[in-house]
Amino acid sequence: MEKIKRENYLSILKNFKDKQIIKVITGIRRCGKSTLLELFQEYLKENGVLNEQIVSINFENADYEELQDRKKLHEYLKSKLIKNKKTYIFLDEVQNVYQFEKTVDSLFINKDVDLYITGSNAYLLSSELATLLTGRYIEVKMLPLSFKEYMSTFEDKTDISKKFRNYLRYSSFPQSIELYNINSDNIDMFLDGIYNTILFKDVMKRKGITDKSVLERVTKYLYNNIGNKTSMKNISDNIEGLERNSSYNTVSNYVEALIDSYMVYKVNRYDIKGKEYLKTQEKYYAIDIGLRYYMLGQSSGRDMGHILENVVYLELLRRGYKVYIGKIDDLEVDFVAKNSEDTIYYQVALTTRDENTLERELIPLKKINDNYPKYILTMDDDLDADFDGIKKINVIDWLL
Repeated sequence: MEKIKRENYLSILKNFKDKQIIKVITGIRRCGKSTLLELFQEYLKENGVLNEQIVSINFENADYEELQDRKKLHEYLKSKLIKNKKTYIFLDEVQNVYQFEKTVDSLFINKDVDLYITGSNAYLLSSELATLLTGRYIEVKMLPLSFKEYMSTFEDKTDISKKFRNYLRYSSFPQSIELYNINSDNIDMFLDGIYNTILFKDVMKRKGITDKSVLERVTKYLYNNIGNKTSMKNISDNIEGLERNSSYNTVSNYVEALIDSYMVYKVNRYDIKGKEYLKTQEKYYAIDIGLRYYMLGQSSGRDMGHILENVVYLELLRRGYKVYIGKIDDLEVDFVAKNSEDTIYYQVALTTRDENTLERELIPLKKINDNYPKYILTMDDDLDADFDGIKKINVIDWLL
């Protein structure tokens, strides 16, 4: 299978090529970070960069185990530098190197080095490293495949609804497409591998968590409650096996670790009228709906309204927005999407064919007094509609 061209991410690396800035690519395991580096290296070679100018190390590969010692890594990289030519250095899953930031910092000083690093844990840009590298890096936040990227892998563009169902059920991780083409039964085994590796390596090992069974219950609770207002108290009250005295701190620690590993995303609330960010009743969304099916079983697919919300949330992140849950008086707007230039409001519903449902979705948007765009995204396949400037759009059309 050909590599999927991740043009959004690739274009960022091309734009920052040869700039005196560290390119940091973050994202959950198996979302395509290593492939992105390979695609970029191919681009470099097509544009006159010689093989010996490219140094690429994947620290998940046992062949490079001894280079997990930062001093040995530094000596090795120094020996690979080419005098009077740019050397392109790629350090994949660099969080496996203890105190890697010191090596990164010393490489950055060299004007003939163009440096790219990836990691599967937010530890990569912990406050210490971010402070050390302030103003000297850009972060490329990578997610699994968008539906548009997923569709790009098919020559046959018909039966889009079925392909969308498969995109949800069989995962948006790039490798899942290849596995589905062989045998869809393989996908649960693949997702099991991702799930257990993240829980053990990126959560338990990194945070010193020892009770896997409680961690799994917290993870399943969050995945089962995507799109619902959630607090640490909600979780601790619903998780068996937690000592009541320590449950709040324990749950908070577990949830933070799951966010750091990119398994879940926390979305805070925003008061639209008061223009202030709120610190309570946040919501959580899953990195991948296929992973949710794997963890919770087929019946989890009944919650299609919240599944669509999850898909829309991730797509807004891909499009470069900061995303919040909107509060307007005592009503809620599913998403307030903000960037440096724009604000857009979204309601997401499975269908609004019923007039009462339509009115319920419209009321919060009608209460907003500004002139920013407002949308309702649904699975309805009737023609796009406009309600006093509020546009209703088919969610699959919007994703594509």
